[in-house]
Amino acid sequence: MGQTTVALLGTGVMGAGMAKNIAAAGLPLRVWNRTRSKAEPLAEVGAVVTDTASAAADGADVVVTMQFDVESVTSAITAASPAPGTIWIQSATVGVDGASQLATVAESLGLVYVDAPVLGTRKPAEDGTLVVLASGPDDVHERCAPVFDAIGSRTLWVGAAGQGSRLKLVANLWVATATAGTAEVLSLAGSLGLDPSLFFRAVEGGGTDMPYIHLKGGAMLAGNFDPSFSMEGAAKDTRLIVEAASEGGLELPVARAIAGQFAAGVEAGNGDLDMAAAYLNYRDK
Repeated sequence: MGQTTVALLGTGVMGAGMAKNIAAAGLPLRVWNRTRSKAEPLAEVGAVVTDTASAAADGADVVVTMQFDVESVTSAITAASPAPGTIWIQSATVGVDGASQLATVAESLGLVYVDAPVLGTRKPAEDGTLVVLASGPDDVHERCAPVFDAIGSRTLWVGAAGQGSRLKLVANLWVATATAGTAEVLSLAGSLGLDPSLFFRAVEGGGTDMPYIHLKGGAMLAGNFDPSFSMEGAAKDTRLIVEAASEGGLELPVARAIAGQFAAGVEAGNGDLDMAAAYLNYRDK
């Protein structure tokens, strides 16, 4: 099989890291971002930076989209208008309804739709260790493999297109729950006159310990909120989780409360900070 030419649309926090690893794998790569300056550094790793989405997609075997939401994805892929038969790997978190909407867009453009959101944040994207939750036609697995192998440590194919987005919501609920829970635990410790770091020592090595709470909790206590995954993104994703559950007849009061905490963080002006900034919701209370 010859080299797979890739177009990547969206070079933000996640897309930039993905692009670097696609280029490092030796795949011909063209990149486009709505704000060109965010894509230009990728020229240093061998990517061709284009002025338009259509220029990036022209002649590509695979087009990857990594935007913020279903609206921005739709805008990008429509502007790109890849040739019919092109594989479209859609990696943004868009929810159940969003994945269905994008399947319709793919059909209208004649594209082969692969719904493949990823698990991981900035560092896994930069390290090429994302987990790809792929869903789509069985006969394109091999053709997608060069891209997935470049950006991820493993790929999990989970069925027909749309199933990947469903599993992403499930996994993101766990991440959001752990983050919001850690923020409340540390805030409670402080309100009781304790050094919040004692919590980590109390659970260390036990069945309730997990590396993630040390990572996010340490950032909270250090006041380090450089975005690995933004508060705005967390608010959007938890809203999608609540909506998907409600449409299926399931009420998730914990998820709804967590979504409210991230939404409050955005309203407080912290949307561009890391989701760990949920901790700031409690600082003045």
